[in-house]
Amino acid sequence: GISYMKSYIHHLDEWLRRRIRQIIWKRWKKIRTKYKSLVQLNVPKQKAWEWANTRKGYWRIACSYILHRAITNKILEQTGLKNLTCLFERAHLNY
Repeated sequence: GISYMKSYIHHLDEWLRRRIRQIIWKRWKKIRTKYKSLVQLNVPKQKAWEWANTRKGYWRIACSYILHRAITNKILEQTGLKNLTCLFERAHLNY
């Protein structure tokens, strides 16, 4: 049961991070806001402009290379998101 739970929590953690990235992308409603926010997160200006003007859906962009490099897991943890995989491993260190 513990091994099943480990993979389940890992997939849940990945899904939550992707969902949060989607919500952040959705909050940046306008192209100008998306561009400025991506540039602030150290994305090159050309790539930021390309991705700000994309027509792809929010869920697809949430898994994109650019958004993963801009909104890293470290940034999400700094804003308060707990890493469920690490919490699970700490709780079941002896198993």
